[in-house]
Amino acid sequence: MSSQNRSFQITHAEVVTPRGIIHDGAVIVEEGVIAYVGSASGLPSNSPASAATIDAGGNYVIPGFIDVHVHGGMLEDFSIPGKDAFDAITRLHCSQGTTSMLATTMTMPYDVIDEVLAEVHEYMLNDMPYAQLVGVHLEGPFISPEWPGAQNPAHIVPPNRSWVEAWNTKYPGLIKQVTFAPEREGALELIRYLRKEGIVAAAGHTDATYEEITAAVEVGLHHAVHTFNAMTPLHHRKPGTAGAVLSTPAISAEIIADGIHVHHAAIRLLAQVKNSGNLILITDAMSAAGLGDGEYKLGDLPVIVKDNVCTLKDSDNTLAGSTLTMIRGFRHLVKEVGLSVERASEAASLNPAKLIRIDHLTGSIETGKQADLLLVDQELNLQATWVKGRKFDS
Repeated sequence: MSSQNRSFQITHAEVVTPRGIIHDGAVIVEEGVIAYVGSASGLPSNSPASAATIDAGGNYVIPGFIDVHVHGGMLEDFSIPGKDAFDAITRLHCSQGTTSMLATTMTMPYDVIDEVLAEVHEYMLNDMPYAQLVGVHLEGPFISPEWPGAQNPAHIVPPNRSWVEAWNTKYPGLIKQVTFAPEREGALELIRYLRKEGIVAAAGHTDATYEEITAAVEVGLHHAVHTFNAMTPLHHRKPGTAGAVLSTPAISAEIIADGIHVHHAAIRLLAQVKNSGNLILITDAMSAAGLGDGEYKLGDLPVIVKDNVCTLKDSDNTLAGSTLTMIRGFRHLVKEVGLSVERASEAASLNPAKLIRIDHLTGSIETGKQADLLLVDQELNLQATWVKGRKFDS
């Protein structure tokens, strides 16, 4: 990341804000904080003359992406923690427009998860040079043996409130989301605890019926992980988890928009039934992200990547994460699914910020928020990234 002055202004841009697009708009950043959002023709007279001016030439300025479900990249995995690994992962995803992310774990033994939490906690105490780690997403180990996906079945255990409570006590505020199977014994007790602590209670890798999901919603479940994948499917007489997610406004829904995990028509349906605040773009990216075909690891499981499709080695084509980046997913939502730039931006930035309660800091282009910004051309190709006003230099 560049060490340049974090004060600058962008002019003649299509600025995407929560209140719509400002045509021929401008953004002024002072010491990494957004100080002005409005018309380029109405720049304040006290705008610092020394600030660098970037002419957007009619391209989009959108908020930086926030990925709440990402496992790794560039051969590295959050499940094998360390500063060098975290730098490599966050650098890659920053180069693709992600400015904040949750370090996402796998289904692993208690002591391994404890080590990941310790390393992420330590990393977050220091200056993070690329995309900012803003917490941890525990995906497992409290999932269904019936729907392990690319998680190691050997490490699956029933939902355990005491484990999460111990971690949350040791590292207050670090855990932002826990993914589990809400039909399993102990799940409702875990949900009540997560709700009390302000941690996202998320259904994923689940064999739950429609009725079991709705019962979980009543006590605080409010999110679904990689919707349509690793969950009971929609059937007209047995709606399953997918049917509950589609029909329950209280549940926000992640989607992997890579054209591999979910057909664009199914994403379009999900977007139509979810209100503007409940659709969340994720990558579910694993260690192969940023690289080509070959053999990799997801957690402790071997994965084959061919033509951008990640599958467990020696399996019946079980999908194992992705090589998706947020800019590619954003472009897919607009060009293939048919969402507006504003709606896709909401799914990639503001909605995840609200989900994990950091929307007072980031997720939208508004005065007083940190300058997590992207310059994107009319074909939705990424031109520049700023994290807290610092421009990313590849």
